[in-house]
Amino acid sequence: MLAGRGERILGGMTDPALTAAVRAALLPLAAAGRTISYRDLAVLVPVPPPHGIYKLTLALEALVREDHAAGHPLIAALAVSRLGETIPGRGFFQLLTELGRYEGPDRGALAAQTHAAELTAAIDYWGAGSGISP
Repeated sequence: MLAGRGERILGGMTDPALTAAVRAALLPLAAAGRTISYRDLAVLVPVPPPHGIYKLTLALEALVREDHAAGHPLIAALAVSRLGETIPGRGFFQLLTELGRYEGPDRGALAAQTHAAELTAAIDYWGAGSGISP
């Protein structure tokens, strides 16, 4: 998966501060019921160069792992591949497969259906303020 490249770029670890900033940026989007493209999210956070989109991808993967481990819906489902696209990139589905949450292709109807379910659950949970510390 992406960890090999991430180790070369980020010294083997995802930046916890960046991961927290990405989660914080996604929370108001969940409340609004909106998705955001990776590029727009990288600008919103902002994710520092170089390799901004890749660092963002690692942070999103960390969020998927955190939420999965906690039994929460995946807030990372709000981030989609490109403006106008309705699903995340292939790495999202590969990680879900690794975690045992999905069995299927990285694209197509089953991927879109799975993402739609993850997105609805995330908006319902995170958009209602669940899991947010006072």
